[in-house]
Amino acid sequence: MKNLIAELLLKLAQKEEESKELVAQVEALEIVVTALLRQMATSDQQALINSVEGALDNVRPDSSVPEQDAQMLQEYVKKLLRHPRS
Repeated sequence: MKNLIAELLLKLAQKEEESKELVAQVEALEIVVTALLRQMATSDQQALINSVEGALDNVRPDSSVPEQDAQMLQEYVKKLLRHPRS
């Protein structure tokens, strides 16, 4: 029983570490995208935003992707493009 608990705690710690890694990756990407957008002229920014949003609107996830997950992705992308980090 002790071995099972120890093994579960180890797996939980590994998952937490993976989660931290993913959060760091997402934050790094947000910083890069924000920096790139700020370096672009306003008209170029708008063209890029329209292009990305248009591509997202035209993509239909397959049946294995829950609709809620697809909507969440679209919302985060639009938020990142329209309201980048300060």
